[in-house]
Amino acid sequence: MEAETTGHEVLCAGESMVLLAAPAGVRLAQARGVELRVAGAESTVARYLADLGHAAAWASRVGDDPLGERVVADIAASGVDVRYVERDPDAPTSVYFKDPAPDGTRVYYYRSGSAAARIGADYAERLAPTVARSRVLHLSGVTPALSADCADASRALFAHARAAGTLSSFDVNHRPALWSPGAAAGPLLELARAADLVFVGLDEAQRVWGDGLRSAADVRALIGPREALVVKNAEVGATLFEGEGPGVFVPAPPVEVVEPVGAGDAFAAGVLAARLRGLPVGEQLALGHRVAGLALRSVEDHADATVLRAGLDEHDRLEGRATR
Repeated sequence: MEAETTGHEVLCAGESMVLLAAPAGVRLAQARGVELRVAGAESTVARYLADLGHAAAWASRVGDDPLGERVVADIAASGVDVRYVERDPDAPTSVYFKDPAPDGTRVYYYRSGSAAARIGADYAERLAPTVARSRVLHLSGVTPALSADCADASRALFAHARAAGTLSSFDVNHRPALWSPGAAAGPLLELARAADLVFVGLDEAQRVWGDGLRSAADVRALIGPREALVVKNAEVGATLFEGEGPGVFVPAPPVEVVEPVGAGDAFAAGVLAARLRGLPVGEQLALGHRVAGLALRSVEDHADATVLRAGLDEHDRLEGRATR
């Protein structure tokens, strides 16, 4: 779709990292080499949106180092605008390792004191004009977990979006390795209640806010009516509520899972893309499931989703809208 020349359809802001992974089936302790890739919740959403034909930008901070250069180059190669990324000469780019194990992949993070952890309210202030020129601002619960400054920046960015009339999108995305449920509960609920569009898994809502949340409707009652709230229930399906109306449930199609990492970001991008194109609620969830399915069948954090774009462009053609 065509974005205004002065802005973007979606601005995604948050940490991205260098990922080091051993060859398939090899434990890190035995590996003689690793593959270098790039991953990050918000930038992954931006990459999928670009695949689906939307003008997406990613904003963050990386170290002024070769790893930061690699992060920015990889994300830019997906068609994402990276002009709002700042290089920090005094802090490194974050790194993490994947270690495949018989009981599931384990992940080890090295992000303390990183450039991304130094995202603060001052950076949010510099981004405010770009937020105002975007149709959607997308954040996740990963970034506010990195530091108090990052939490301040997340709140400030949503405040800038609210002041500008930009739709704010938030994926709760609780990461237990970053903060405990007790530490995360308050900040994540505050950000969810500040957002217009919220994505949350039923399992993570139970983990963070209590196992008394038995259903998608319980989660909606806790967060309150939004422009849209999406409650995911793993392989069962997802429910989308608009305002105070009844939810629409769409089951998840069966998928042979290769690697679950990145599927939530893919799902969010699919829903956002369909919503931007004005598709009905059921089709929004269906596209989210299709994009997530591509991610689930790949070991990459970002699987190429351009195969889905033709159908979306055909919808726009029939509706008389220009495509990008």
